[in-house]
Amino acid sequence: MGMIEEAFAGLYPEREYPYLGKITYSGKFSDYNANIRLQDNCMTFNLSKKWKEVDRDIRIGLLQVLLTKMMKKELSRQQPKKTDKKTTLQMDLYQHFIKSLHLGIIKDKDDPHLSASFERVNALYFNHQVEKPNLVWGKESIRKLGHYNYQTDTIMLSKVFHGGDTKFIDLVMHHEILHKHLQFFWKPGRSYYHTPEFRKKEKEFKDFEQVERELERFLAKKKVKRWFFG
Repeated sequence: MGMIEEAFAGLYPEREYPYLGKITYSGKFSDYNANIRLQDNCMTFNLSKKWKEVDRDIRIGLLQVLLTKMMKKELSRQQPKKTDKKTTLQMDLYQHFIKSLHLGIIKDKDDPHLSASFERVNALYFNHQVEKPNLVWGKESIRKLGHYNYQTDTIMLSKVFHGGDTKFIDLVMHHEILHKHLQFFWKPGRSYYHTPEFRKKEKEFKDFEQVERELERFLAKKKVKRWFFG
């Protein structure tokens, strides 16, 4: 039995596997990224080349996670109030693997401004307990202000803050460090990132609500400027 069929049988033992399936490994993905596509009756799993080095059971768990996401969409179209809450040992192994990736990732991406922000925030709110991740600037976006990538252990901040007020950089940095520190909570079919604990700790940032309002005004000005000057 191939990996796809085994992954499907582990989730839906009562059903016959109805698709043509294939797995491709691509160098175009960032490390440990993956997606699933269904066209007509052909199901394709596109995986980063990094997955070739990973234990078979963990890869089956990844396929099962992708399958449940796809099946969830199909199920929601047919029965909007019904959800797929299936889980397997392989899915648990996969989640544990993703949460542990940061331990073995090389930290070779840094920026002096982001590094200074990380050190300030880590000292004030985390007692220097968070291991420094890769730190990079992203595109100059006013919609995606920051992101933590679990697969590459990287915090990315929008270039809209480049050379700007440090309190805005620190606010977004605090949010992204929380993602790294608290990880995520997984339930069958869905990962939860902004848990009640996350929201509570997010508000521990000094003058949180005031700085958030100031940030909104700053971004509104950027939006108007972009609308006028392109």
